[in-house]
Amino acid sequence: MIENRSVPTASVIPELAYADVLAASEWICAAFGFTERLRIGSHRVQLVYGDGALIAIERAHAPEGARSSVLVRVEDVDAHHERAAAHGATIVGEPADYPYGERQYTAEDPGGHQWTFSESIADVDPASWGGTLISPDT
Repeated sequence: MIENRSVPTASVIPELAYADVLAASEWICAAFGFTERLRIGSHRVQLVYGDGALIAIERAHAPEGARSSVLVRVEDVDAHHERAAAHGATIVGEPADYPYGERQYTAEDPGGHQWTFSESIADVDPASWGGTLISPDT
Protein backbone atom coordinates (compact mmCIF):
# COMPACT_ATOMS: atom_id res chain seq x y z
CA MET A 1 0.00 0.00 0.00
CA ILE A 2 1.29 3.45 -0.90
CA GLU A 3 1.73 5.86 2.02
CA ASN A 4 -0.31 9.04 1.69
CA ARG A 5 -0.09 11.86 4.22
CA SER A 6 -3.65 12.84 3.29
CA VAL A 7 -5.24 9.77 4.87
CA PRO A 8 -4.79 8.01 8.24
CA THR A 9 -2.77 4.78 8.15
CA ALA A 10 -5.52 2.64 9.74
CA SER A 11 -6.85 -0.18 7.56
CA VAL A 12 -10.47 0.42 8.54
CA ILE A 13 -11.75 3.99 8.83
CA PRO A 14 -15.43 4.48 9.66
CA GLU A 15 -17.10 7.63 8.36
CA LEU A 16 -19.72 9.05 10.70
CA ALA A 17 -22.14 11.79 9.64
CA TYR A 18 -22.97 14.83 11.78
CA ALA A 19 -24.99 18.01 11.35
CA ASP A 20 -22.07 20.06 12.76
CA VAL A 21 -18.79 18.32 11.96
CA LEU A 22 -16.54 20.71 13.91
CA ALA A 23 -18.66 20.54 17.06
CA ALA A 24 -18.80 16.74 16.77
CA SER A 25 -15.02 16.57 16.38
CA GLU A 26 -14.42 18.71 19.46
CA TRP A 27 -16.87 16.59 21.47
CA ILE A 28 -15.35 13.26 20.34
CA CYS A 29 -11.89 14.53 21.28
CA ALA A 30 -13.02 15.77 24.71
CA ALA A 31 -15.29 12.85 25.62
CA PHE A 32 -13.60 9.88 23.94
CA GLY A 33 -9.93 10.94 23.84
CA PHE A 34 -9.46 11.19 20.06
CA THR A 35 -7.10 13.71 18.44
CA GLU A 36 -7.82 15.70 15.33
CA ARG A 37 -5.49 14.70 12.50
CA LEU A 38 -6.74 16.78 9.57
CA ARG A 39 -9.56 19.23 8.84
CA ILE A 40 -11.00 19.68 5.37
CA GLY A 41 -13.00 22.88 5.51
CA SER A 42 -15.86 22.56 7.97
CA HIS A 43 -17.34 19.46 6.29
CA ARG A 44 -14.77 16.73 7.05
CA VAL A 45 -12.38 15.99 9.96
CA GLN A 46 -10.00 13.06 10.35
CA LEU A 47 -9.64 11.84 13.94
CA VAL A 48 -7.17 9.32 15.36
CA TYR A 49 -6.98 7.16 18.47
CA GLY A 50 -3.95 4.91 18.94
CA ASP A 51 -3.49 3.17 15.60
CA GLY A 52 -7.15 3.64 14.63
CA ALA A 53 -8.98 6.43 12.86
CA LEU A 54 -12.39 7.76 11.88
CA ILE A 55 -13.63 10.53 9.67
CA ALA A 56 -16.46 12.83 10.71
CA ILE A 57 -18.36 13.97 7.61
CA GLU A 58 -21.12 16.47 7.02
CA ARG A 59 -24.52 14.77 7.23
CA ALA A 60 -25.41 16.08 3.75
CA HIS A 61 -22.64 13.83 2.32
CA ALA A 62 -23.87 10.66 4.06
CA PRO A 63 -26.20 8.04 2.59
CA GLU A 64 -29.83 8.74 3.55
CA GLY A 65 -30.88 6.98 6.74
CA ALA A 66 -27.33 5.79 7.47
CA ARG A 67 -26.77 4.73 11.07
CA SER A 68 -23.34 3.77 12.33
CA SER A 69 -21.57 2.24 15.28
CA VAL A 70 -17.90 2.08 16.15
CA LEU A 71 -15.86 -0.26 18.35
CA VAL A 72 -12.75 1.26 19.94
CA ARG A 73 -10.21 -0.68 21.98
CA VAL A 74 -9.00 1.17 25.09
CA GLU A 75 -6.63 0.38 27.94
CA ASP A 76 -9.01 1.15 30.84
CA VAL A 77 -12.75 0.90 30.15
CA ASP A 78 -13.76 2.20 33.56
CA ALA A 79 -11.62 5.34 33.33
CA HIS A 80 -12.81 5.90 29.77
CA HIS A 81 -16.44 5.47 30.86
CA GLU A 82 -15.96 8.06 33.60
CA ARG A 83 -14.42 10.53 31.14
CA ALA A 84 -17.20 10.06 28.58
CA ALA A 85 -19.95 10.41 31.20
CA ALA A 86 -18.30 13.55 32.60
CA HIS A 87 -18.46 15.08 29.11
CA GLY A 88 -22.15 14.33 28.73
CA ALA A 89 -22.07 11.10 26.73
CA THR A 90 -25.35 9.21 26.84
CA ILE A 91 -24.38 5.84 28.32
CA VAL A 92 -26.56 3.13 26.79
CA GLY A 93 -24.67 0.18 28.26
CA GLU A 94 -22.70 0.31 31.51
CA PRO A 95 -19.26 -1.36 31.77
CA ALA A 96 -19.60 -5.14 31.90
CA ASP A 97 -17.35 -8.19 31.50
CA TYR A 98 -18.05 -10.64 28.67
CA PRO A 99 -17.10 -14.31 28.25
CA TYR A 100 -14.96 -13.49 25.22
CA GLY A 101 -12.42 -11.71 27.45
CA GLU A 102 -13.54 -8.11 27.00
CA ARG A 103 -14.91 -5.47 29.37
CA GLN A 104 -17.11 -3.04 27.44
CA TYR A 105 -19.52 -0.14 27.68
CA THR A 106 -21.57 1.60 25.02
CA ALA A 107 -22.27 5.32 24.63
CA GLU A 108 -24.17 7.43 22.15
CA ASP A 109 -22.71 10.63 20.75
CA PRO A 110 -24.61 13.82 19.84
CA GLY A 111 -25.11 12.53 16.27
CA GLY A 112 -26.91 9.38 17.48
CA HIS A 113 -23.99 7.06 16.68
CA GLN A 114 -23.30 4.26 19.12
CA TRP A 115 -19.75 3.66 20.31
CA THR A 116 -18.63 0.53 22.15
CA PHE A 117 -15.38 0.87 24.09
CA SER A 118 -13.64 -2.42 24.81
CA GLU A 119 -10.78 -3.42 27.14
CA SER A 120 -9.18 -6.85 26.83
CA ILE A 121 -9.23 -8.48 30.27
CA ALA A 122 -8.25 -12.05 29.37
CA ASP A 123 -6.83 -14.11 26.53
CA VAL A 124 -9.77 -16.40 25.75
CA ASP A 125 -9.92 -19.17 23.16
CA PRO A 126 -12.85 -18.21 20.88
CA ALA A 127 -13.99 -21.85 20.82
CA SER A 128 -14.76 -21.59 24.57
CA TRP A 129 -17.64 -19.14 23.90
CA GLY A 130 -18.78 -20.38 20.50
CA GLY A 131 -16.54 -18.36 18.20
CA THR A 132 -14.50 -19.64 15.29
CA LEU A 133 -11.05 -18.16 14.73
CA ILE A 134 -10.60 -17.75 10.97
CA SER A 135 -7.29 -15.86 10.77
CA PRO A 136 -5.07 -15.84 13.88
CA ASP A 137 -2.90 -13.04 12.46
CA THR A 138 -5.60 -10.32 12.64
